[in-house]
Amino acid sequence: MATSLGSNTYNRQNWEDADFPILCQTCLGENPYIRMTKEKYGKECKICARPFTVFRWCPGTRMRFKKTEVCQTCSKMKNVCQTCLLDLEYGLPIQVRDTGLSVKDEVPKSDVNKEYYTQNMEREIANSDGTRPVGQLGKAPSSSDMLLKLARTTPYYKRNRPHICSFWVKGECKRGEECPYRHEKPTDPDDPLADQNIKDRYYGINDPVADKLLKRASTMPRLDPPDDKSITTLYIGGLGDTVTDGDLKSHFYQFGEIRTITIVQRQQCAFIQFATRQAAEMAAEKSFNKLIINGRRLTVKWGRSQAARGKEGIKDGISEMGTRLDPVPGLPGALPPPPALDEEAPANYFNLDPGTSPAVMNIALPPPPGINPPPPGFGPPMFHPMGHMAPPMPPPMSMRPPGQIHYPSQDPQRMGAHAAHGSRHGD
Repeated sequence: MATSLGSNTYNRQNWEDADFPILCQTCLGENPYIRMTKEKYGKECKICARPFTVFRWCPGTRMRFKKTEVCQTCSKMKNVCQTCLLDLEYGLPIQVRDTGLSVKDEVPKSDVNKEYYTQNMEREIANSDGTRPVGQLGKAPSSSDMLLKLARTTPYYKRNRPHICSFWVKGECKRGEECPYRHEKPTDPDDPLADQNIKDRYYGINDPVADKLLKRASTMPRLDPPDDKSITTLYIGGLGDTVTDGDLKSHFYQFGEIRTITIVQRQQCAFIQFATRQAAEMAAEKSFNKLIINGRRLTVKWGRSQAARGKEGIKDGISEMGTRLDPVPGLPGALPPPPALDEEAPANYFNLDPGTSPAVMNIALPPPPGINPPPPGFGPPMFHPMGHMAPPMPPPMSMRPPGQIHYPSQDPQRMGAHAAHGSRHGD
């Protein structure tokens, strides 16, 4: 290893000295006031094996101490954090980042080639402004749809937790609550995530975390355009109270001419109609699953045509936005349609069987011997000992005119009626 502490001479590498590390927000911690120790040339870089300045700090309460693992030159070549080696822009492993950007930046692994490559990168870094990555990564496109979908937008401080106490696993830890390590059940040793290598992560090969994220990206939902070419409307959901008409217009006007923007404040959604189908498809492709306005992640879907909405509508359990509605439990089913009115049909107001004859309905058997007949108004109307003195029977239900309704309280045979009262007085 050709290293030198003196001035930068030909074909020699300098030891690295720095005033502040290159860290991501997760490794730095949520506390803005931290104490950090600095040791010049404390360790060798785990990638280029050059001595560099090591920083050590505690990212928060009940967290483990962390330190820088690679030098700043190796960090700038890959645009990664010096501690976790995750991309500084997306928070993703290098393998996922290079796959999304279609970058093949193969850093040499032999000692001599590595030194020569590092020297060239240092010269390029010195000539740049320091705001953009160098090498093949600096020539790659600025963004990727897959990376925007997988990117971690907020810090993940759970990654700074202490390691699991090995004495507690064996049942021999005597520190109790004062133990700085975690007293939890360890993960499965056969889990691929339990076997990680810092060099494999840096070179972007055999990274189990990257393999897991790439599998997740392959199974993520997609927004396919509808077959009806006349649909040029996009549905935007989850607006809330902060997203306005102007915010939507300022974002979607870049994809093409906008015909109308309709906001339904009650349902917190909006419908954006484009002038052309090409503009709508581009807006759906660039905005699906990665549209964030005023800090809110919005839902993007295709609208539905007016013909399909009028044909199916809500009766098929589909709302106007195209989402299927679940039936509400406990509600009665739909009522059957009323029967067609027929002027010639008799008015059957009591739902009696029309096939039953009036004679069968009104025939009553005589009482058995030894039992007196019931008084008028309490028994069947056809059995009367008085014979011709009994009042006339009302016509059967099927023989009455349609407009006449017979109520039981108007029956003259009932007790208390005027006809029956007069007959009893006549007796």
